[in-house]
Amino acid sequence: MIFLRNENWRSYLRYYPVTCLILLANVVMHLIVFWNGGSQDNRVLLRFGALLNMPPYSEELWRNVTSMFLHSGFDHLFFNCFAILIFAPPLERWLGPSRYLLLYLLSGIVGNVLSTAYYNSISQPTLSVGASGAIYGIYGAFLYISLLQRQIIDEASRKTLYVLLIMGVILSFTRTEVSWMGHLGGLLGGFFIYGLIIRLLKLPRQNKS
Repeated sequence: MIFLRNENWRSYLRYYPVTCLILLANVVMHLIVFWNGGSQDNRVLLRFGALLNMPPYSEELWRNVTSMFLHSGFDHLFFNCFAILIFAPPLERWLGPSRYLLLYLLSGIVGNVLSTAYYNSISQPTLSVGASGAIYGIYGAFLYISLLQRQIIDEASRKTLYVLLIMGVILSFTRTEVSWMGHLGGLLGGFFIYGLIIRLLKLPRQNKS
């Protein structure tokens, strides 16, 4: 079962440096926002890089990245960080830190771009924050592995992934504060970006540990 974490903290830091940096960035940014007015204040979130599909903010493309490291409330931060903590490590080991970071960021960007396009199409002003698009990009990569590289993932992990995706779809369409297009965009982004990475970039040799 690849999603069971049994490393101690030193091993976790050693094997998954990018995952640790992402988690640290999420927590640090949450504390900074908290100290400057609160993570549920849209004005504060916007000041620190939230994504908003209204000019002039919609023209600031860097917000597609910065918004991934902001969260609205502690529960939002906690559940996203928990997902990263548990499910990201196997992908970082398989791809290597730089390729994993590339997939994480690009998946999040794809999710944000498609989400913005959707809300623009229905003329709905929307402020977006959170790592969910990038997290669904991780799920998308595992979906690719589960469907097209079945030999490198065990059956229990494959079933766990499918349950996660089913629950994620239900959650995305039943909670109005969740961007279902951001989740779907991240999932599709992760699926296709992973496929491109394994074809275009040489993967690190897998060592048993």
